[in-house]
Amino acid sequence: MSSETQVEAPAQSAPSIRYISTRGQAAAVAALEAVRLGLAPDGGLFVPEDFPRLDGESIGRLGQMGYSGRALALLQPFFPDLGGPGLARAVEKAYDSGQWDDPQVVPVRWLRGWRREVGLIELMHGPTCAFKDVGLQLLPHLLTAALERRGQEAVILVATSGDTGKAALAGFAGVPGTRIIVFYPADGVSNVQKRQMVTQAGENVHVVAVQGNFDDAQSGVKRLFADQDLAARLASTGRRFSSANSINWGRLAPQIVYYFSAYVDSVRNGAVPAGAEVNVVVPTGNFGNILAAYYAKCMGLPVGRFICASNRNHVLTDFLRTGLYDRNRPFYLTSSPSMDILVSSNLERLLFEVAGRDSGQVRAWMADLGRRGSYQVGPPVLARLQQDFWGGFADESQTRGAIREFHQATGYVLDPHTAVAIHVYGQYLEQTGDRRPALVAATASPFKFPATVAEALWGPGAVAAATGSAGAAPGARERDGRAEPALAEPALVELALLEELSRRLGQPLPGGLQGLGERPVLHTAACRPEDMPRVVAEILDL
Repeated sequence: MSSETQVEAPAQSAPSIRYISTRGQAAAVAALEAVRLGLAPDGGLFVPEDFPRLDGESIGRLGQMGYSGRALALLQPFFPDLGGPGLARAVEKAYDSGQWDDPQVVPVRWLRGWRREVGLIELMHGPTCAFKDVGLQLLPHLLTAALERRGQEAVILVATSGDTGKAALAGFAGVPGTRIIVFYPADGVSNVQKRQMVTQAGENVHVVAVQGNFDDAQSGVKRLFADQDLAARLASTGRRFSSANSINWGRLAPQIVYYFSAYVDSVRNGAVPAGAEVNVVVPTGNFGNILAAYYAKCMGLPVGRFICASNRNHVLTDFLRTGLYDRNRPFYLTSSPSMDILVSSNLERLLFEVAGRDSGQVRAWMADLGRRGSYQVGPPVLARLQQDFWGGFADESQTRGAIREFHQATGYVLDPHTAVAIHVYGQYLEQTGDRRPALVAATASPFKFPATVAEALWGPGAVAAATGSAGAAPGARERDGRAEPALAEPALVELALLEELSRRLGQPLPGGLQGLGERPVLHTAACRPEDMPRVVAEILDL
């Protein structure tokens, strides 16, 4: 391990730090137990009893460390029961493993030429080219430590809207004592995202397409956690369910690190004066990524406003403007599929904080959401939300326009999710005139969405022109002595477009996407949402 990693935390919390449920009806637990459980027994989400605070000097010292050192320093207070050496080993495996295509792990790139200078936090340099890698390269090591202490094995249940699934599969593949089952909406992820998942190798990994949208998959996973009969049958075999979604604290906490890291790097390169406030712009659907930024502010990071960027499924925008959360609305499939969500699970954690940690009130809101599909917060809570958060959204035309405009202004190519963030940040500037520097979460590689990017940059006919006859579906191919069904034509077009996009942009394909079209399809299971318990039982031989 590099000397950069072997550092002490700049701020310490009491060794007895424990985790409580947002719904207040579960006993407080230690950090590794919160990781092992994933979801609190009362259906709530685990949050730390308190947040460690860093002063300006402590934040400044982070600038002298590499990314692993920063992660160790910031996460030590949250995982005291793992111990410094144990956490250091986990951090080393996650971030010093050679799986990142940039030595800084999460670099920040400040660009001029657009409406104003912005700092892009590049979160796409991990093995699956999306921000979920930051948490999901560390979580397996935290969970393994928790399981070893219990003498148990874990079955990881994941609902994905695109990127979490592949990142979780890559993180847990081959990890002893675990099996992972990923559910994705059959028609709700990009062809590249789907191909990444269904070609994932590993004896302990399973991938299932759900005939519905992401909310159907996510609701199905939550029902699996609440299924006491299924849990008892699993426990009789020495196993239990856990989660790799951002409802698991072990997945969410590592995301706090990159906001501190981007800030201190921005100070080091002169883009932000030391101690100055920045705004943070995040494209989000399940609210985990922007919540991590909020927690960074709770720990002392100088943040002014959080700009919450949504796509056409703008339930969060409406909530932040009115205080009414209403999932009773049309669900749209968009070019930014990781944000195609109407039930934002991590919002519950923010509500817990802005309601003064009133778990009874949180339970009431969540009960209303379950019964009616909506809830309304009162004026005091809405005022506290709007003090920190501003919401906006981009439709499909605006998303493509942002990709094109930003590329023309800066030469930088955005993926559709980050393009949503850039468009919404433009709205924010027009409406507020806020001149504070802005850090924008660049959440995925543009190569994961080649058709959208090509059409945005070169027009509606760009895909056909770029791929020529490559989109014609060939017959079944033979691989390793067996016939493999041909891909559907849209998938072939998109995969063929990867190489052409790389050539035209003059950028190499990320390692995680190279040869994607040649990998054999290993997972073909599909089910209706109501059949998810049966599928899980069959996979686990229960």
